[in-house]
Amino acid sequence: MDFLRSKEMFKRNVKCGEISENEIGKTVIVNGWIHRKRDLGGLLFIDLRDRSGIVQVVVDPKNISKEKSEEIQGLKNESVVGIEGKVKNRLEPNLNLPTGKFEILLQAFEIFSKSEDLPFNQFSSQEVDETVRLKYRYLDLRRPEIRKVFELRSRIIQAIRTFFINRDFIEIETPILTKSTPEGARDFIVPSRLNKGKFYALPQSPQLFKQILMIGGFEKYFQIARCFRDEDLRQDRQPEFTQLDVEMSFIEQGDILKLMEEMYKDLFKEILGVEIEIPFQRVSYVDAKKKFGSDKPDTRFGMEIKDLTDYFKETGIQIIRDGMKNGKVVLALFLPGGAALSRREVDDLKEQMTDFGLNGFIDFKIKKGEIISSFSKYLTEKEKSGILGTGQPDNLALIFVVNSKNGFDQVGRVRILLAEKYNLVKKDKFNFIWVVDFPFFAYNEKEGRYEAEHHPFTMPKPEDLEKLETDKEHVKALAYDLVLNGNELGGGSIRIHNPELQKRVFKAIGLSDVEVEQKFGFLVQALSFGAPPHGGIAFGLDRLVWIMNGGTGSLRDVIAFPKTTSGICPLTEAPNEVSKKQLNDVGIKTENG
Repeated sequence: MDFLRSKEMFKRNVKCGEISENEIGKTVIVNGWIHRKRDLGGLLFIDLRDRSGIVQVVVDPKNISKEKSEEIQGLKNESVVGIEGKVKNRLEPNLNLPTGKFEILLQAFEIFSKSEDLPFNQFSSQEVDETVRLKYRYLDLRRPEIRKVFELRSRIIQAIRTFFINRDFIEIETPILTKSTPEGARDFIVPSRLNKGKFYALPQSPQLFKQILMIGGFEKYFQIARCFRDEDLRQDRQPEFTQLDVEMSFIEQGDILKLMEEMYKDLFKEILGVEIEIPFQRVSYVDAKKKFGSDKPDTRFGMEIKDLTDYFKETGIQIIRDGMKNGKVVLALFLPGGAALSRREVDDLKEQMTDFGLNGFIDFKIKKGEIISSFSKYLTEKEKSGILGTGQPDNLALIFVVNSKNGFDQVGRVRILLAEKYNLVKKDKFNFIWVVDFPFFAYNEKEGRYEAEHHPFTMPKPEDLEKLETDKEHVKALAYDLVLNGNELGGGSIRIHNPELQKRVFKAIGLSDVEVEQKFGFLVQALSFGAPPHGGIAFGLDRLVWIMNGGTGSLRDVIAFPKTTSGICPLTEAPNEVSKKQLNDVGIKTENG
């Protein structure tokens, strides 16, 4: 084909997946990729595919020249063509296709683009290495199941925008090139050519800008924001990601929680047809840790952690007694139906405990009001009442003796293992839960100082302000996280709007006056010119799409051009080296010259 000719292209007048009885007997033009070819009895059958679907095209050599027949015969799968032909009924319908009753008898065609031999068959059920798929991402994206993910993503974003616009929010873009204020993950930094020796940072979030928008009087802001964090990657993390960012003025914590509950109720109804009950359950950070062993609790199943320490204070079981002398606590999980497990199955389960840093557990079976175990004879009546009063018939009680500091987290991970292993999770449920009353500070043992658990712009609870300097461990924050099925969707807080309190918090996390001025002077100054009470929240959009798409695979599946766990883009081979001239322009020298 001569791509420079002025001849009008075979522009489609109907899509492949839209061929119906209305087109019978009509001449149509379709455009698309050759999905598959079959040569049967002198006739060539082509499945032509576009975004809408697939239609069968029949090539009869009698209807075109020998040259054209050989030309189309020689095309490989995934070549792109325009085809003109007459629609007719198929003699043998394919009821698995919406267009399976019809076919197009080819009269003329135009080749838009030829395909080379494919590195893999993207439509095969055979597993293909993910790095290969990402290197040829454009082939992978042609799969209908991949395309549906991004159609879903688009619909979710549109529904979110509509929700906020209808509630008088203003969508505002904040800068991508901004100031480095490293108080969490590492920044991605960008050298400035015009200001040699100085650097921009890509934003980890629009946090400070959205607060300044509130100081600027906008009152209601939202943004579908791009964010960047230079941190070690896992299956569920990307160096660049998308979040829904929201901020409001003249509100309290309950106002934001209510707004978000309404958004998720509307969103799940519109996109999935699922009714979500509001208000969502709320649990304090402390209770989440004690009941579920996690600040991201999965509440689709029960099996809460039970603290039986008080029942075992005078125990005759030596392993428990010795542990409690060393300040350990006694925690229990009650596995529904676990009393039916064999001794071998229970022992196999014990062996898995080393994966969680545990030395196993003591097990008791509860059957018909009795406790069955080799340790039963050592139990006091109080201990029996603790087990029987907490467990249910046919439960297996797993008793752990753990450190009070991290033991709840360890048992919480066992809770998840048991739920998955014994199919206790209700996969069709969407259980939202707010975790509130977070600690304001977290102690960084490496640096020997307290730092902000969320970020230093969070408002401490008013009743804890007097503890800021003297009792950091017990200061709570007006901060909240939303968790869905054990996944943290996002979080937020009420912000500090008083410049003097903001300075106190900076000082409490060990920042000097000079550091405050260098890093956050512009924020403190802005707060000094009349700042309204304000607060907000941010949600990871990628994770939300992943959950609404079924929650299988990884976050990379819902991002069009994701990075690998080593931060590499196999498609573009980024990051890459740049020329010496580019480095000289920004005043940078590398170690290897």
